[in-house]
Amino acid sequence: MPTQLVAPPEGWVALSIKQPWAGLIVAGLKSIEVRTWSASRRGPVLIHASKVPDERPEGWSHVMTPAVRTLTELRGGIVGLANLVDCHEYATRAAFVTDRLKHLNDPSWFRLPRLFGHQFEDVKIIPFSPYTGQTMYFSVKKLVKGLAL
Repeated sequence: MPTQLVAPPEGWVALSIKQPWAGLIVAGLKSIEVRTWSASRRGPVLIHASKVPDERPEGWSHVMTPAVRTLTELRGGIVGLANLVDCHEYATRAAFVTDRLKHLNDPSWFRLPRLFGHQFEDVKIIPFSPYTGQTMYFSVKKLVKGLAL
C-alpha cells in the first residue's frame, strides 16, 4: 500500500543531492545541505539522489552502517521527504565551522563571498522512485512510485 502524503498547495518540489549526502540526510545524520544560493521557500521537500555520486572521501567517511550504505547506493531518484525549515547564511568561515556537525563538510569547503545552509527537519525515508533530477529546487509533476502524491 502506498505511503499517503498530502501534497502542499503549491505542489511537490525536490532537491537533487549527490550521494552519500542524500543518504546521510534521509538517515538523519546530516541536517543541513550547503549550497552557493539561498532558499526563500520553506516546507516539504522531496530528497532526490542524483545519478552522479560525490567521490570525495570526506562524505563517505560518515557511512558507517549497512543501513546507511544501502541508502547511499540509491541513485537517480527520490529517496526521502524532509521539511525545509530555515536557510542560514555562512558569510564567514567561523560561522560555517560552527554548523559542521550538522552539514558534515570540511572547513576547507568554505569559500567567499558566502555559502548557505538549507536546514531540514522531520526527515522520512520513502520508497525509492526513479526520477530525473534538476538543479536548484524543482517541481515533481508525476506520481512517484510508492507514494500517493
